[in-house]
Amino acid sequence: MVLKVFFPTCCSSAESGILIGRWISEQSSAVVLAVVHFPFIPVQVKQYLSHVQQVTKIKVSVLGSWSNSKREKEESLSKFLEDLGTIFAHEPWIQISKEGDSKFWSCSTLQKESNSSKEEEIILVYYDQRKVMLSQLHPPANTSTDPKADDASKLTAVFDTVANSKILFMTDKYDDGPVKLTHWQSDGVEASIIVELLKQASVPVCLLLTFLLSLTSVVCKSRMLKFWPLSFLWSKLSTCEQLGHRLQHLQIISSSKKAQNQTQLMRKANIFVSLLIDVALGILLMSWLYRKSRIGHLADTLIPVADHIAKELQDLLQWLMGAPAGLKMNRALDQVLGRFFLYHIHLWISYIHLMSPFIEMILWYVGLSACLGLTVALCILSDIIALLTFHIYCFYVYGARLYCLKVYGLSSLWRLFRGKKWNVLRQRVDSCSYDLDQLFIGTLLFTILLFLLPTTALYYLVFTLLRLLVVVVQGLIHLLVDLIDSLPLYSIILRFCRSYRLAAGVKFRVLEQKQGKPLRLLMQINPLSYGSLVQRYRLPTCSCYPKDSWTSLCRKLFFGELIYPWKHKGEKQD
Repeated sequence: MVLKVFFPTCCSSAESGILIGRWISEQSSAVVLAVVHFPFIPVQVKQYLSHVQQVTKIKVSVLGSWSNSKREKEESLSKFLEDLGTIFAHEPWIQISKEGDSKFWSCSTLQKESNSSKEEEIILVYYDQRKVMLSQLHPPANTSTDPKADDASKLTAVFDTVANSKILFMTDKYDDGPVKLTHWQSDGVEASIIVELLKQASVPVCLLLTFLLSLTSVVCKSRMLKFWPLSFLWSKLSTCEQLGHRLQHLQIISSSKKAQNQTQLMRKANIFVSLLIDVALGILLMSWLYRKSRIGHLADTLIPVADHIAKELQDLLQWLMGAPAGLKMNRALDQVLGRFFLYHIHLWISYIHLMSPFIEMILWYVGLSACLGLTVALCILSDIIALLTFHIYCFYVYGARLYCLKVYGLSSLWRLFRGKKWNVLRQRVDSCSYDLDQLFIGTLLFTILLFLLPTTALYYLVFTLLRLLVVVVQGLIHLLVDLIDSLPLYSIILRFCRSYRLAAGVKFRVLEQKQGKPLRLLMQINPLSYGSLVQRYRLPTCSCYPKDSWTSLCRKLFFGELIYPWKHKGEKQD
């Protein structure tokens, strides 16, 4: 089997010494983590490696020797490096030597039994230790059928070895310690005063935020909110749903519980960045609204728009009460329905004019809510649209109920003609015998409902289209809210700025190859694609709209069932 040696590029200029790392026997691979350069005491090296192994739970050992001779090769040094194999027992003993400025290194293994070197069966793989240390490998989701699952598991072992060996990289090269290492942080760990101050300030801020959130949670869980009017508004208004969703996000961020894995850490970071951007956009919207008296202009425009919509609805009802598109309607039912809806429009516009003196003040306080985030402001806009179009919703409910009653009445009477009936207990159609009086009454009712159906269906069709128009507008607003809530912004920014942090795999590039020398490969990280990134780290949303299929939606529209813009209790959703 070919021996693969993963060597960090940061150690290529290290002084002569010994190689420490992990030996993966299943893959016949050696992952070099650092170089311990001279002078050192073997007992202290063994004690240090034992301490590292207890902390990291990784079997770290001495893999071999490293020789970096800028002059001619010294026989005494090479003999001393070979003798180290008897002190640090490891099978096989890897010997890597770099001669001067040569690009080609000598790499061999020393077997104790045969006491011979093997050079032709070794592949030397260079890797960027810093990138591998900071990156998170994302193996394929379906490892059972993926042909690359075995390769992904091998890469995971290499990545985990480097990532879990953080204690090795905490020692500086110039520290006065017993063991002096050379690794990717050998020149010192970079520090920022601003970052350290933010870390120190984050502790009291999180404690204060946790205390405020606990008070808010107590208020939200109080019995007062469980009574009928408040509980109904809290469950149906999208603003309350969004506030509850953001409250859960704040509780996750301010939680003192440490993230168990990288996925939970990325989720916290995505939520934090999403909240920051949401609040920043909300503050920009609030500053735009309160500049140049835009709130007053908006309040002055609202009443004329409501009057215009009411006038258009009145014209539409006048058109339906005549002969719409040349259709012959039932005049009595047409007049009753038309006057009924006209009276509702009159009541609604009177209510709007009654509230007109307070509209500017209401909008002024609503604009202040934008400081809670753009999503909260959008949800308030959706609720305002729902309140302003409540009369259209009432028209739709009246028309749908009347149409649904006639459709189900006609279907029941049609089963009566065929000698069938609907069994409520068994939820099926059974045979039934009817007498002459029942058939006669059923025929009269069927005829009446059949001739009144076109008039009812026309009103139902018109108001359903108006209702669907309002639902589409609200759906677009909620789609934008869900996009802001679910988009993993931190992961996207991290993928754009430091693509190696989110790795989907690696690729190997062949470097110069020379006869008699080991094959030299360069391991490079393939970043995760944006589509896979969004799919993997997408945040859950609080969308209250039911996820009906197109078939279910068309069925509800055809039979006159109500289409609510929220989920029903007990309704099964995919």
